[in-house]
Amino acid sequence: MQLATLDWILIGSFFAIFLIIGILVAKRSGKNTQEFFLSGRNMPWWLLGISMVATTFSADTPNLVTDIVRQNGVSGNWVWWTFLITGMLTVFVYAKLWRRSKVLTDLQFYEMRYSGKAAAFLRGFRALYLGVFFNVMIMASVCLAAIKIGGILFNLEPWECVLYASLITVAYSSFGGLRGVIFTDFLQFIVAMVGSVWAAYYIINMPEIGGLDKLLTHENVADKLNFLPDFNDTNSLLVLLIIPIAVQWWSVWYPGAEPGGGGYIAQRMLSAKDEKNAIGATLLFNVAHYALRPWPWILIALASLVLYPNLADIGNEFPNAVLGHDLGYPAMLTNLPSGLLGLVVASLIAAFMSTISTHLNWGSSYISLDFYKRFVKPTASEKELVGVGRISTVVLMALSALLALALSSALSTFAILLQIGAGTGLIFILRWFWWRVNAYSEITGMLVSFVMALFFEFTEFGLEDYEKLVLGVAITTIAWIVVTLVTRPTSTKTLASFYNAVTPYGNGWKPFKKIASQQNIPLQQTNDVFTIDLASMLLGIVFVYTSLFATGYLIYGNMTGAAILIAIAAVSAFTIFSLWKKRKTSKI
Repeated sequence: MQLATLDWILIGSFFAIFLIIGILVAKRSGKNTQEFFLSGRNMPWWLLGISMVATTFSADTPNLVTDIVRQNGVSGNWVWWTFLITGMLTVFVYAKLWRRSKVLTDLQFYEMRYSGKAAAFLRGFRALYLGVFFNVMIMASVCLAAIKIGGILFNLEPWECVLYASLITVAYSSFGGLRGVIFTDFLQFIVAMVGSVWAAYYIINMPEIGGLDKLLTHENVADKLNFLPDFNDTNSLLVLLIIPIAVQWWSVWYPGAEPGGGGYIAQRMLSAKDEKNAIGATLLFNVAHYALRPWPWILIALASLVLYPNLADIGNEFPNAVLGHDLGYPAMLTNLPSGLLGLVVASLIAAFMSTISTHLNWGSSYISLDFYKRFVKPTASEKELVGVGRISTVVLMALSALLALALSSALSTFAILLQIGAGTGLIFILRWFWWRVNAYSEITGMLVSFVMALFFEFTEFGLEDYEKLVLGVAITTIAWIVVTLVTRPTSTKTLASFYNAVTPYGNGWKPFKKIASQQNIPLQQTNDVFTIDLASMLLGIVFVYTSLFATGYLIYGNMTGAAILIAIAAVSAFTIFSLWKKRKTSKI
């Protein structure tokens, strides 16, 4: 397939704009680490929220959703829709706590919350484990999408795809720091949304598809439309809905949906102007991420079942591509006309760049601040630390590109990442509210979950992925709880300092409060009301899910169902804002 001159002009223009933004903010971003990694802690909620959405709107996400829909139907998306529970917990419970901590990176939290050599080891090890190993895995999966899209749309070799896609991204990420990333994210999100919606509209109305009504009644599509799995199919119900809701959302660490917040989500919250902006940013992110974006991808995935009902059909038309159901998305894009094709390709490039740039800045912050400054050269100047961050950006991109060449499927990579983090999520939730959680708890959870992931990956027991996940969660959780109870708690001085900084609520701190009282250690009193925050979280979940499925009903032509869900969403939103006002005036 050949792109016309107009297509290349559109693509080239976006590349130029992104690079210019990085150059324009380079001087300010290079002043110090707070500017380079947190954009001066002065970002508004709407810009941060859109930046979070743009980051999760990666080039591999449409491919992943297409893979899911083609194999398991619309209801298969519950494997990631359930992470909304985690997201709303972050909005109404953890966003304010992260902002109060005032750390530069979420790994600095470890030596704020825990004490001794174990805390220092945990911070240093996680800097490399998350900043390099895990981060490279994530970026490699995004690069894999670039390889598949580039292979189909441009007939490029895999190495050419990752090379061309990386050059501009590395340039503006290393120049502009987080400020450059956030500014470009804003433009990238607009371009990506316009491109995906327009592409879905055009593809649905292609003669081969015949419009929305014919698509939804097509024999290859009709049984894929349900929002919930078939309750008569026990295996599908268990895998697609029960396990994600009962286990996955709280137990698994996954980038962008970390229980308790963390990673680049924490980085955005820490860069907010204040606590209020941190909460607003995460709320906007979750609403847009789950309720706004998925339907254009779902519709294109359904349309791909008409043109390419079987995997072999895709392979026959694109014999040189890395075969997988996720190819359904880029395969459908080959039908777009000149101009629209350029815009959609630019939107996919934008999606790729927004995700990669965030992960590069986030990972380099770990390497520069949590490893280099903390353990290699504590006396390093701000200029030197920014330089280390910029060098790390290049190295991380190179490692990710190399690993991407060895991967084959977006869905399989997703499953591997879930398994590696299985069982650690509960630690990240409870460490704010249970005083006994210590550094050894996290070290144990991290090591056991990783060993279990390797064990399941390289041994043959005939277990399904969900069985491996549940077993990994159970073993890891038991291990870290036992270690927590048999090891010494964090020092009283460290716990008191942490408590006074973030003022967490919960009965889990009562034993510590007694200890502090006996030692005459003054503790701040929290103004947060847990019942109000919990109610807001639950209503937020209802609001997003009803908005998501109301949109689906509108697309399906079920106006009665859509009207009912819209009414529920409106009541939920009104109640949330009412509780928000009450929360600001409540005291404990």
